[in-house]
Amino acid sequence: MPIQAYLIVCPLVMLAGFVDSIAGGGGLISLPAYYLAGLSPEIAAGTNKLSASLGTTASVIRYQAGGKVRLSAALPAALTAVPGSILGARLLMHINPEYIRWMVIAAIPIVAAVVLFKKDGLAAVRRIPAGTLPFYCALIGLVIGFYDGLIGPGTGTFLILIMTMVLGMDAVDASGSAKVVNLASNLSSLIVFIIGGKVIVPLGLTAAAFGIAGNVLGASLTLRRGARFIRLILLVVLTLLLAKMVIDMLT
Repeated sequence: MPIQAYLIVCPLVMLAGFVDSIAGGGGLISLPAYYLAGLSPEIAAGTNKLSASLGTTASVIRYQAGGKVRLSAALPAALTAVPGSILGARLLMHINPEYIRWMVIAAIPIVAAVVLFKKDGLAAVRRIPAGTLPFYCALIGLVIGFYDGLIGPGTGTFLILIMTMVLGMDAVDASGSAKVVNLASNLSSLIVFIIGGKVIVPLGLTAAAFGIAGNVLGASLTLRRGARFIRLILLVVLTLLLAKMVIDMLT
């Protein structure tokens, strides 16, 4: 790869890691970075999974060190996210995903309004019966994984919102726990891309070093600043996600 590719990809992957470690949605920044560097879509996706997996690993370690990963919730969701993602990807071959994209486009402004205007928009409110956490986490992982395989962008962001507003986690715990689910999904996809020879390892590893720095910085700031900081970045990510989906639909 020419040096220009590294100069384009590495800073943007660092920014993506920073955003993703806080509120998800880093792929909205990192994947276009690989496109800008001239990679084909499948090579860009595979190389992005390499850098994203290593960056998310660093984020999980940082949140775990800060005591902000709820493994009792994250592990059941991570286990079911993988088959959910496979199911979504297989269904993508047989249906038109535009219908679901329109539904997501309609839902994003509502979600953003709740986060923006309700003071308790990210309040830790449990809406499930006591003692049923593992079941609901597994169900949420299956649904989120299905969405990830069928649509993709915004998976981590929606997972944080669900963990906060449904499972009753505080926003920082939700952000840390969501990374475990993201990591499981990223690793399963990365294996497929590696087997298919769709990963440029030197570029991916170099970008991963920058992504790790961004992830550690974002996780550290979140641990210090808490829910208000997550709320701000969530709104930025939701705006980017809405813009991307509208542009994709129009083009």
